[in-house]
Amino acid sequence: MEPQLSHTVAEGVATVVIDHPAKRNAMTPAMWRALPPLLAKLAADPSVRALVLTGAGGTFCAGADISSLDASAEGGDGPQRLSVLAEEALAAFPRPTLAAVRGYCVGGGAQLAAACDLRFAEEGSRFGVTPAKLGIVYPASSTARLATLTGPATAKYLLFSGELIGTERALRCGLVDEVLPVGGLGARVAAFTSVLAARSPLTQAAAKEFVAGRTDRIAHWEDEARRSTDAAEGVAAFLERRAPHFTWTPATTGE
Repeated sequence: MEPQLSHTVAEGVATVVIDHPAKRNAMTPAMWRALPPLLAKLAADPSVRALVLTGAGGTFCAGADISSLDASAEGGDGPQRLSVLAEEALAAFPRPTLAAVRGYCVGGGAQLAAACDLRFAEEGSRFGVTPAKLGIVYPASSTARLATLTGPATAKYLLFSGELIGTERALRCGLVDEVLPVGGLGARVAAFTSVLAARSPLTQAAAKEFVAGRTDRIAHWEDEARRSTDAAEGVAAFLERRAPHFTWTPATTGE
């Protein structure tokens, strides 16, 4: 089978699968290129309320396909540039995103996982940021994102050494949000994303931008809150002891 990104949408949750098992789901240039338009397509689908990124089989992603790295030194279409564009597209996805990690989450895989809003991992998974093993300068945006998640000291540990860490340390340093027993990741991710899909997309979208420091968007979200019926629906559902049905969608796209 050719390396690919496959996807499904079910019950409000889009699942994107990194599928290159012959090389532990390493990302080829074609796969890096394919991710931003796929995310744009899913963002334009109003039925999608949350997104899960995972890997086929027992591995999340072992990084970039090393055979592609010769092209990285020159040109705007080199693998590192492609990986940054894919990472930024994932970070900018307008709904909640969750990386479901099994096995190795290394290099470009860790880059993608860090770009998600949340990361759930199966016990025994291994995480690493390994450019120092190859003499590669890790992108500034990726470095900043890693340091925001883990703190400067852990980011330096990972980047300076290229060493892999386990789920216990990843949880402790903030790289992972939950660790699940072997066999329990799928059910937990399904249950949690079901919760996300049932919550107010207005609340989630505004919170995502504010956490990212978008204070320039305060007026925009105040306008969206006035336009939305989500708050009225939430209060009514609470008083009537029923599940709310939130219907907010953005007034505009492409911002």
